[in-house]
Amino acid sequence: MENIKSKLGQGGILLAAMGVMSIVLSIFNYNIRLLAWVDLWGNTMGWVIRILLILGGGALYFFFGSYDDEE
Repeated sequence: MENIKSKLGQGGILLAAMGVMSIVLSIFNYNIRLLAWVDLWGNTMGWVIRILLILGGGALYFFFGSYDDEE
């Protein structure tokens, strides 16, 4: 069970990092190929999706990334 929690925490870090990289790269008019679809619905919705990636990834890391070994 702890292995699944650590994988969810790592996935959260990955989501948040991709969201941050997407925001930084969109300033220079570039995008991550995996996230190229976020701007298909318009610029505003693209920013909403990027922010949701960061918040969702942060939430996954917060809830599953750092767990205590105390029982």
